[in-house]
Amino acid sequence: MKDDFHTSSPIYLQLAERINRQIIRKELHPGDKLPSVRMMAVESHVNPNTVQRTYSELERMGIVESRRGQGTFITEDQERLNRLREELRLQEIQAFSQSMFEMGFTPEEIINGLKDYLNKSEGGKAP
Repeated sequence: MKDDFHTSSPIYLQLAERINRQIIRKELHPGDKLPSVRMMAVESHVNPNTVQRTYSELERMGIVESRRGQGTFITEDQERLNRLREELRLQEIQAFSQSMFEMGFTPEEIINGLKDYLNKSEGGKAP
């Protein structure tokens, strides 16, 4: 799985964000084992040190747990994963809102536009 990385943030953080989003989308589940550092590096076309830094960051955040001799696993702490979901939701809302405000939209225009968009979509998916 080759990633197209952008230069605005470090690659290890971009990998961490990708894993976080896979958890939120339920592509990765509590207790799932992540690929080894070496395998993830090959799949992502990055240096193994970058993957190790990604896994260390996710562990610091409480998203994954390293088990000596077994690998790295998604935490089974559902409360922590719920907080992750909420944090990502708020980050996206903040970024979207900031962009809309910078373009001169009022809160009412943003809310009405969002409602219109969601009403046209099916089950929350883009039309």
